[in-house]
Amino acid sequence: MFKRGFKAWCERVSLEKRAELGLRADDPLNPAKLAESLGITLWTPTDVPGFSQEGIEILLRRDPDSWSAVTLRLPGADLIILNSAHSMARQNSDLMHELAHILLAHTPTRVDVSEDQQLLLRTHDGSQEEEAGWLAGCLLLPRPALLTILRLGGATRDAARKYGVSLDMLTYRIRIAGVEIQARRAGFRSAPRRRPG
Repeated sequence: MFKRGFKAWCERVSLEKRAELGLRADDPLNPAKLAESLGITLWTPTDVPGFSQEGIEILLRRDPDSWSAVTLRLPGADLIILNSAHSMARQNSDLMHELAHILLAHTPTRVDVSEDQQLLLRTHDGSQEEEAGWLAGCLLLPRPALLTILRLGGATRDAARKYGVSLDMLTYRIRIAGVEIQARRAGFRSAPRRRPG
């Protein structure tokens, strides 16, 4: 369970970050642009200096479902490595989740140090993961964006594509944020039901 006021705080942060980037409250927020504004470097496994071709093959082709994204602590900077084998919607979600941990100033519950003492890999506990998940959802799809989506016809593939998320995530955010009731009160027509496939 989240602390009192946490969800409202997440919505405010989402709107503040959009304003800082010159966006309106219901505009899509590109996670890579947010990372850039926070001074965070983004890589894929192919960008890692000295990383073996075999390692790249394992991470991106043989076992791409074993990982999503990882945040590394370098001297004086944060670096996020994304799984480029995943869809762009998945990469956007994973990147925003990692950025949420940073914005929340989460302290990792475990830190693994590389052999040369140059890299720190951080692991977070369950409550931190839930907080980061909620903030990431708000950053990608804040309430004003969800209301605009509903006003324009609901959870569609086009709406999901515009916001850089999966249709499943868009549908989930509409449901979990409780905006359908607010939309009905405002006189928006009902969101169309998703069709299978």
